[in-house]
Amino acid sequence: MLTASLVLIAALFAAGNVAAKSTKEISPYPLGERSVFSDRAIEERIKPVGSVCVEGEECGTAAPAEAEVASGPRSGDAVYNSACAACHATGAAGAPKTGDAAAWAPRIAQGEATLVKHAINGLNAMPPKGMCMTCSDDEIKAAVEYMVGESK
Repeated sequence: MLTASLVLIAALFAAGNVAAKSTKEISPYPLGERSVFSDRAIEERIKPVGSVCVEGEECGTAAPAEAEVASGPRSGDAVYNSACAACHATGAAGAPKTGDAAAWAPRIAQGEATLVKHAINGLNAMPPKGMCMTCSDDEIKAAVEYMVGESK
């Protein structure tokens, strides 16, 4: 019995040695530098994530070019699809679903000016401009007209 146990243990050690990877495959760092408490690991965690460049000093590379801005207001359906649909397509937070004539009828009866005012300033669970802070008032108006047109 003791001999069988020793043979089993020896077989396990032999199999472990075959499956073991070299230390270079496990980590490129020497054994003392693998710890999260090593100087290397600490320096890596606390290294700066950015730098400040003061105008007039040589700072290296130039700043990236600014993104191109759209040449005009977006259409109502473009604003709806990018901002409004998140709630008005699903009915989230009680928003009337676009296309639901029964839900929109009392709102449409209040008049377009009231709908636009509520869309811009927010009402109940709807935040101002539906959280589309890049939308102009004209774009919000176009989105309201689009939703009303789809919901009659």
